[in-house]
Amino acid sequence: MFSMNHQKFMEMDELSLRKVPYFFIIDFLAENVEVYLENEIESSGLIIDFQGISTTKSKPKLQEKITWKSFPENLESFKNGFDFVQKNIQAGNSYLANYTRKTKIETNLTLEEIFYRADAKYKVFYKDFFVFFSPETFVKIMDTKILTYPMKGTIDASLENAVETLKNDKKEKAEHYTVVDLLRNDLSIVADNVQVDTFQHIDFIKTEQKDLYAMSSEVSGILKPEFKGKIGSIMKELLPAGSILGAPKSKTLEIVLAAEKYNRGFYTGVCGWFDGENLDSCVMIRFIEKEGNHLYFKSGGGITHMSKLEDEYQEMKNKIYVPIH
Repeated sequence: MFSMNHQKFMEMDELSLRKVPYFFIIDFLAENVEVYLENEIESSGLIIDFQGISTTKSKPKLQEKITWKSFPENLESFKNGFDFVQKNIQAGNSYLANYTRKTKIETNLTLEEIFYRADAKYKVFYKDFFVFFSPETFVKIMDTKILTYPMKGTIDASLENAVETLKNDKKEKAEHYTVVDLLRNDLSIVADNVQVDTFQHIDFIKTEQKDLYAMSSEVSGILKPEFKGKIGSIMKELLPAGSILGAPKSKTLEIVLAAEKYNRGFYTGVCGWFDGENLDSCVMIRFIEKEGNHLYFKSGGGITHMSKLEDEYQEMKNKIYVPIH
């Protein structure tokens, strides 16, 4: 589908088969794959805060007053890519495409300060180049069991009956079904007995800007013998992550790249920690990147045939937040 870094995936396999702990980070197109042994993380300029590993040091002195401004593109600019995606969906080339944008932001916080102030399940500060604070697990592996947690669908938590509205919204529901089905199919490449364990679970995300509800599900299977212990081979088969691309994957990737007209880079890639036995990994969303002297927040959402332009534009803007409280 694209030029994956096969050598690095083989290196990941070798380490995981030998049960050597390591952290890995893979960009959206799986061209840049970085692998760090446990004793290399600190000197590499990475700071990691996962559920299973934390390399955080003492917090820097934090600004008391936070300034935060975003400058989203106008609706007309957003519409260009949206219309291109919709045209392809109507033509049957895709039935779900994740359309993302980059938005300039201004804040008095450094990327490292954002890392330390943000509250999220997965956080990484990467060499003063980017920071992310992701609520979305990609895959977990525990012994021979593999689990994935596709996240699709968000809503402003302050709205009346927000949870019920999110669960019953036709467009959000269709999108969620599609992603769960896609991830179930993806998992079937590397696992047997794949099943949906939890459907439409709702998470509460508290932020400085606004509170959100997000919808996710849990899909699990038992690793096929040929994939047991091979983290690199598993990642190679599963990437890019379905929840941030769409379906069918190959054609949707072409559509997304043409519609977005910018390089996602590490945004919507995945990273993970293998502790020598088990794996925990995440999708790199809620992502701020430094480009020259400017900061850009990358965000987006899934487009289906039911998507309305104004709603998708609003969702893209809703996601430009830092979970600070």
